[in-house]
Amino acid sequence: MKFIVDAQLPKSLSDLLRSKGIESVHTLDLPDKNKTKDGFIA
Repeated sequence: MKFIVDAQLPKSLSDLLRSKGIESVHTLDLPDKNKTKDGFIA
């Protein structure tokens, strides 16, 4: 399972999940950062 950490949560949460071996991406890591459209994410 892969988690997407949304903009209202800190990027450090995504980093913490990855350090525990859990696949995670923060919206800031996406091409359009926090403005990435839902359709792209889906």
